[in-house]
Amino acid sequence: MHAWMNGSLLPDASAPAVCVVDHGFTVGDGVFEAIKVVDGQPFALTRHLDRLDASAQALGLPQVDREHVRQGVAAVLAREHLALGRVRITYTAGPAPLGSGRGHTTPTLVVAAAAMEPWPLTTAILTVPWPRNERGALAGLKTTSYAENVVALGRAAEHGATEAIFANTQGHLCEGTGSNVFYVVDGEVRTPTVSSGCLAGVTRALLIEWVGAREVDEEISIAESADEVFLASTTRDVQAVHRWNDRQFVAPGPITRQITATWTVKERESIDP
Repeated sequence: MHAWMNGSLLPDASAPAVCVVDHGFTVGDGVFEAIKVVDGQPFALTRHLDRLDASAQALGLPQVDREHVRQGVAAVLAREHLALGRVRITYTAGPAPLGSGRGHTTPTLVVAAAAMEPWPLTTAILTVPWPRNERGALAGLKTTSYAENVVALGRAAEHGATEAIFANTQGHLCEGTGSNVFYVVDGEVRTPTVSSGCLAGVTRALLIEWVGAREVDEEISIAESADEVFLASTTRDVQAVHRWNDRQFVAPGPITRQITATWTVKERESIDP
């Protein structure tokens, strides 16, 4: 792993670097993006920077210096060629007094890159009992306040699943801890709207553009009983679901296979679609 912080490469990515009173560390006051690296290049970087901007603005953080971020991404990727990897951009409010109130210092910007292994072709998922609040202050934002996801993923792992699925307060399907959910009903591909409280995923948006899907908010039970289900995320791309709770699926199903094939072709056409 290689890391860059506030304009400089770190000699050791595991060495202490962030101030102990950084608001991102003390209260999770920050935003981030995870970006897939393909053959040494960040995929869909512009879209990820757009979302980083949007999340930062919604959280009330100073505007992100996009050129500075691009410099950080280039710096870490120049240190080691990654055939397949990920870049994580973390942007926090910077040092602040202990407590929820922010200080008046410069934000902290960290870019880190590491290799990753491809996900298996299919996976198992589990619905967890805790709802997403689609009306909450952080709904739809990619913030560093991820403790809820950690708890949910722990529950999923106890049941042999790699992803936890949330309904929202209305009982509608929302999202996974780090993925968007697509499902097929009578040949129609569906996914929740962003009004459900789900993250507006970059992979989600590209799939809607490239293969189409009806955005609809409906009871999670409809998705759980769908003909096919797949997850979409920056690191998973398109991953079929072979088990949801106790229900088994033939996976990948025919529509999921078609969508995966289309994704593979389209992804190769442009590194920054």
